[in-house]
Amino acid sequence: MTETPRVENSKHLQQQQIKNYALITFNYWNFTLTDGALRMLVVLHFYSLGYSGLEIAMLFLFYEFFGVVTNLIGGWLGARIGLNRTMNTGLFMQIIALLMLSVPSHFLSIPLVMFAQAISGIAKDLNKMSAKTSIKTLVSSQQSGKLYRWIAILTGSKNALKGAGFFLGGALLSLVGFQIAMLTMASILTLVLAGSLMWLQKDLGKARSKPKFTQIFSKSKAINTLSAARLFLFASRDVWFVIALPISLSAVFGWSSVETGGFMAIWVIGYGLVQGIAPTITGTQSQHIQCRTSLVLWSATLLLVSVLLALAITFQWYPQLSLIVGLLIFGGIFAINSSLHSYLIVSFAREEGASMDVGFYYMANAMGRLTGTVLSGWAFQWGGLEACLWISSLFIMLTAIISLAMPDHNQEFLGHR
Repeated sequence: MTETPRVENSKHLQQQQIKNYALITFNYWNFTLTDGALRMLVVLHFYSLGYSGLEIAMLFLFYEFFGVVTNLIGGWLGARIGLNRTMNTGLFMQIIALLMLSVPSHFLSIPLVMFAQAISGIAKDLNKMSAKTSIKTLVSSQQSGKLYRWIAILTGSKNALKGAGFFLGGALLSLVGFQIAMLTMASILTLVLAGSLMWLQKDLGKARSKPKFTQIFSKSKAINTLSAARLFLFASRDVWFVIALPISLSAVFGWSSVETGGFMAIWVIGYGLVQGIAPTITGTQSQHIQCRTSLVLWSATLLLVSVLLALAITFQWYPQLSLIVGLLIFGGIFAINSSLHSYLIVSFAREEGASMDVGFYYMANAMGRLTGTVLSGWAFQWGGLEACLWISSLFIMLTAIISLAMPDHNQEFLGHR
């Protein structure tokens, strides 16, 4: 009889965990769908207006820059005020950004677009940091396999929906135009925000003690090393993905906006699906994952694919076919790297105030995106898609070298907790 209340409490706690996980994932899904669509809409719309690759890259400069700042400060805010509040703030700010871009075309100046992108960048990283850190608070540190699976499902499904967002953006641009697309997405997110305000657990992820602002910088060698590797990993993707690829498909190969958005959607959806099954490939239990060995192995594999693809484009060896097949393979290997990184950062993060460690890590992630975005526009204008792919290979090589400094034993991050 004495066990009954414990069993009931355990079942109630599990139900609460699943409810919060479902709400967090639903919020993240909807936000990501609009974020992917917004990216494709801005790139294709302003390219159709005659903007160069570098000029379009500059439109995203504040988006990426404020992502860096947001991740650095957002983790600290999450620990102080609760992750539910930072997530809902992100949803609200994305609605504001979409409404700003829904104005008539003659009001759509470059400063306005850059300001709206800045708000969207803050919103995106508040939402992402909140979603991924929340899982740390919902899963016991002893349940490493469950943690890895939940992280992989959240990240993989998010990226699959971001891919769907790219297709949605291209389709909306063709079907209803830029302004109506913005209003439609803002309306959907308003409904999502209303549900989140009503049902998401209050004070989720809020630290018991108020962390100081100076604590946002990690003192863990493992987290600092992983963050540096993440920076170059994501710079290696965005240096060709953000500007060079969609413009190459449209201008060099003559694809329509729907075809361009469709291919990028397929790429990101496939990338997300592989992320979702990454635990099956790398092992779902932390004791099966040797940190340094796994990180170096998968980054080296990605480097090989990137170099072969760069060679094929440089020497014009069936360039269109090589690009399509090469990028699909690149996406699958990159997805495993990304999923492994995402699991390890949540595992290494401290139990109390985990959002600060995760925020610091995603600050490095945002810095990588910023670097890749700026270089994508400049390198494409200077040397075309092949230049972007060679820079990508250099960044992946740096990722592998930095990963050599990671601990290679499970006890290292068990001790960090």
